Amino acid sequence: MSRYFSYDSDKMLACSCCKAKGMSPSFLDLMDQIRDAVGEPLTVTSGYRCPKHNAKVSSTGSNGPHTTGRAIDIKADSRLRFLLIQAALKQGITRIGVADNFIHIDNLGELDGFPSPRVWNY
Repeated sequence: MSRYFSYDSDKMLACSCCKAKGMSPSFLDLMDQIRDAVGEPLTVTSGYRCPKHNAKVSSTGSNGPHTTGRAIDIKADSRLRFLLIQAALKQGITRIGVADNFIHIDNLGELDGFPSPRVWNY
């Protein structure tokens, strides 16, 4: 069980259209380590997405990173974006998306069919 992330306190961990709870427990444990390194609470803006919802909201279609339960978006200003990137890299994360108001973190890679290492912007 994750120390910091739960479906009760982080409503955005579950799919926003069907409320499916598909986050990987080991990925949330990894996010606990990132949260410890950052040293402050993190606000989830998107966690698990069912394939149907992901196809509606993402260019990755029905099988994007969020459908695996091993991807998360965290609300972040420029200071927190830096801290999250730094902490994620120290934890071995090799896929990071950077937006104006959030950071995408996932631990997918070539074996999962996702190019890695990658940093991209939205």
